[in-house]
Amino acid sequence: MARTTVDDLFIHELSDVYSAEKQITKALPRLARAATNPKLSEAFTSHLEETQGQIERIDQLVEQAGLKLKRMKCVAMEGLVEESKELLDEIEKGEVLDAALIGACQKVEHYEIASYGTLIAMAKHLGMTDAANLLAETLAEEKSADEKLSAIAEQGGNQAATMTKK
Repeated sequence: MARTTVDDLFIHELSDVYSAEKQITKALPRLARAATNPKLSEAFTSHLEETQGQIERIDQLVEQAGLKLKRMKCVAMEGLVEESKELLDEIEKGEVLDAALIGACQKVEHYEIASYGTLIAMAKHLGMTDAANLLAETLAEEKSADEKLSAIAEQGGNQAATMTKK
């Protein structure tokens, strides 16, 4: 489908972020198991629950607005998920891996924050107030998840990694 209107672009971007959220639901359980910091593992587990709610919110938006999402794969998220898999393969379980996972997951959060911010602006432009409000709920959750990851890193997650000897 050609993206010749803001409506087309909105559907494309919404389809893209929907795919991204689906990919994240598959990756988060693996990351939760790999984390040794209990706070980090819990952050991954709780964000999985939030992500499932975000997918439901997109479903609700689509139904309310009478939209049809495109079947597609978010290649940006595919790359970010692949990066996290490489970390799991290359770094021994422990503080260094935890620090790497925090960084990888913050990349994901920042991608999502940018995506949802863009979608909210488009929804407002299109007069889709309800959609903008639903997307804003998700944006707030993504920002909160990013802040939680920063707090875990600052509370010692990354300090422990710098003290680990080779």
